[in-house]
Amino acid sequence: MAKKGEAVIHVTLACSECGRRNYHTQRNKNNTRGKLELNKYCKWDRKHTLHKEV
Repeated sequence: MAKKGEAVIHVTLACSECGRRNYHTQRNKNNTRGKLELNKYCKWDRKHTLHKEV
């Protein structure tokens, strides 16, 4: 997790269909309060799916 005073944290994104953790990214916890949800390409499903923060 983030150190004291740091706003940027590292998160893992998991595919909502297959459940695999495909992506790692960063988010600013002060600007983005809720969990991150992005449409990303899943190479196992071979299509764009919703990826949610784990």
